Order: sequence, then C-alpha cells, then structure tokens
Amino acid sequence: MTTLNHTDVSHTVFRLLGIPGLEYQHMWISIPFLISYVITLLGNSLLICIILTKRSLHEPMYLFLCLLAGADIVLSICTVPQALAIFWFHAGEISLDRCIAQFFIIHCSFMSESGILLVMAFDRFIAICYPLRYTTILTHALIQKIGVTVFLRSYCTIFPIIFLLKRLTFCQNNIIPHTFCQHIGLAKYACNDIRVNIWYGLFVIMSTVVLDVLLIFVSYLVILHAVSHMPSQDTHHKALNTCGSHVCIIILFYGPAIFITLTQRFGRHIPPHIHNCLVG
Repeated sequence: MTTLNHTDVSHTVFRLLGIPGLEYQHMWISIPFLISYVITLLGNSLLICIILTKRSLHEPMYLFLCLLAGADIVLSICTVPQALAIFWFHAGEISLDRCIAQFFIIHCSFMSESGILLVMAFDRFIAICYPLRYTTILTHALIQKIGVTVFLRSYCTIFPIIFLLKRLTFCQNNIIPHTFCQHIGLAKYACNDIRVNIWYGLFVIMSTVVLDVLLIFVSYLVILHAVSHMPSQDTHHKALNTCGSHVCIIILFYGPAIFITLTQRFGRHIPPHIHNCLVG
C-alpha cells in the first residue's frame, strides 16, 4: 500500500506489519502464538465451565477467577487472530474505525483484568485478616456489584479516547509496525497536536493500572503483617499458600505490561521485535 504524506489527506485504512525485522520468520513465530491461543481459550473456557457448574466452587475467590478468565478470553480473541492473519496471509489492512474498536476492546479487557487482580488481592486480605466474617462480607450481591464496577471503570476511562482519536487527521503514515492497534501507536501518525492524547493516556494508566499495583502491594503488606502474627507455623504456610497462585498471576500479568510501558516511553534502543513479541 502506498503511504501518503499530504497534510490534506487523512488515512482511513492502515496496514499492520506484524513483527518488523522478522518477516521471514512469521510462519515460525505463528506456531507459539497459535498454541498459546488454543491453550488460553480451552483452559479458560474449561475453568469457567467448572466453576459455574459446581456449586461448591461458587465462592468469592473462584468467582473472581471466573471473571479473570472471561476477560483473558476476550483479550486473546481481540489480539491473536489478527496476528495470525498477518503471519499466515499478510492480511494486515485494517480500517480506522475497526482499528479504534480493536484498541478499545483490548484496553478495556486489560484494565478489567487489572481491576479483577486488585479485587482478588482484596479477597485474600479479607480471607486471611477476617476469616470468620469472610462469607458475610463478600456476599454474592457484593461480588456482582464489584464485577460491574470493574468493567464500568474500564469502559468509562477508555471511552473518551475514541473521541480523542476521531478528532485527529492521520496524514503522516498509515503503516503500523505491530500486530494490533494501540492508542499512542496510532495517534503519533496524526498531524495534529496529540498532547491531550498523551496526557489523558498517562492519566488512564496512573488512575487504573498504577493505582491497582499500589493497592495490591499495600494489601499484601497488610497480609504479610497479619501472617507474621499468626501463632503456628502451619497456619503461616496455609495462609501464604492461598496467596501463592495469585502472586504468580500478578507477576505474569504486570511484568510484561510494565516492561512494555517503559520501552514505549524510554526504550528506544530495544529492538522492536522484542517489544512486539511481548505484547503479542
């Protein structure tokens, strides 16, 4: 596709390149993408079915895990099929509206997962610090309200970015060196002033993901303090074991996300294909 640079032309179609610099390896790269995609769909779907069908698992911890699995499925569906289409068929063309819709769903899903991880940390805090009041505090009605609040927070914080992008004139380039659309990755091709986009994007990150990480960290400090005052060693191990799987999920989720955010802002010397592989 020919790239136009006239200031009076606004691109309505963009081209996703996949992983620049590794075009000849796309077929091989698609294999781990496909395997992880199938495992993600099957694993999370099976997890949701088991939790929903077994009444003994209708506890707060498992219901929050069910929400996390659902958000993970949506995030995978919005990213991996597009990447596979690029790797297999070089089908990288995407309209502006579809690009914005894809970015919106991806970011909403990501913010929702972050919020659910925070709620799961709160769940462990209640379970360890107030075990006798656990079921009376985290009722099914409260869990439903928390779930709705998490998804509404994601929707309301990301929705304004649609209008911030739609106001721009994309006249600099229409080639996106990635497997899917991103907010700043798209906005940087505009001829307009995008400072509002940058500052609002920073506000969204700070008020959601960064805030979630800080609150999770504080909750685990309180949990560790409570565990250190428990009478027996067996109680220590039992309490910490209930948090182990959640901590692993937190590291796997936030680790790449923090790296990606830092490389977008400061990591100009990091090869693009490393960044793209982590995001994908």
